Amino acid sequence: MHNRLCYIVQLPIKCQCLLETFMRMRALTDQNTKKTTIYDLAQLAGTSAGTVSAVLNGNWKKRRISEKLATKVRNLADEHGYALNMQASTLRKEKSGIIGMVVPMYDNRYFSSIAQTFERMARAAGYFPIVTCTQRDPELELTAARTMLAYQVEYLICTGATDPDKIHDLCAPAGVPTLNLDLPGKKASSVISDNYAGAFKLTKKILAAAPERSQGSLFVGGREADHNTQERIRGFRDAHAEIGITVTEDQILACGYASQKAAAALSRFLKDAAEPPATMFVNSTISLEGVVTSLRENDLATQDKIVIGCFDWDPFAELLGGNIFMVRQDVETMMNALFSIIREGSEAEIVTIEVPPVL
Repeated sequence: MHNRLCYIVQLPIKCQCLLETFMRMRALTDQNTKKTTIYDLAQLAGTSAGTVSAVLNGNWKKRRISEKLATKVRNLADEHGYALNMQASTLRKEKSGIIGMVVPMYDNRYFSSIAQTFERMARAAGYFPIVTCTQRDPELELTAARTMLAYQVEYLICTGATDPDKIHDLCAPAGVPTLNLDLPGKKASSVISDNYAGAFKLTKKILAAAPERSQGSLFVGGREADHNTQERIRGFRDAHAEIGITVTEDQILACGYASQKAAAALSRFLKDAAEPPATMFVNSTISLEGVVTSLRENDLATQDKIVIGCFDWDPFAELLGGNIFMVRQDVETMMNALFSIIREGSEAEIVTIEVPPVL
């Protein structure tokens, strides 16, 4: 009886230990699976939920929130998987049918054509497309990506993104594949123009059409840090080298794409040059606007002997006369390649597809 009594007394103690162990494990599990809320982020950042909301929605500058605090909130959101949590439990259980795209600008036919073609093909593939312009701002790109995740996009297409790999890193934990268009990345498949071949052919064309080509051509526009501009400069240099001309650094005016920057860069060049260039390679139609402005301001607008090649296309450029050649990037083929990757579910295999542009 004594032994039996001892056994009965010991049983609750063991059960209590087991229960305590279970509760500790449950607490750890709950801690790992608990969804981070906007209020959690506010507490961690030492600020209000309204401030956190403004930062994550990209409205922090209007609210006069400091950049230091905004960076702290964004970093905390990334660390605690806030974008992932916003998708709740339906993330992979139930498809949204939404596909997103970020584009840098709508300021030329190329990017507007990309947006329109994307929307058309997305609908044909059974998706609802969302497109947003990020103005070549890396912070806006990440804000847009977070918002797209909140809407449970199934794919995010990064068009001309300044840092597509950073967007990939944000989307990957949420199980959302990214694909790159126009500018390549290293962590997701990319569909881009064959910038080198297009630039090589365009440069050869304008050099052959110039009455005097011994001085070589002038390259105007683009950002030298961009893959596309680097490849176009490489094609530009190699086309010159083929006919025995060495391109000097002062012939490369990689001043950005904005028309104002192109106009200012060309005007500075013309001010110091003994004579205007016989040929010019212009890196976009937006830069071409600046080139035309500068030529007009320097009384060279009627100089038909200046042959221009533009790595972009717009039918209105024909009004400039017969001394202009253009490269049109094949948006339809590029977008078909992009949707082939989506249709075949092959986004896990990282490839770069280069589509030849049309001269």
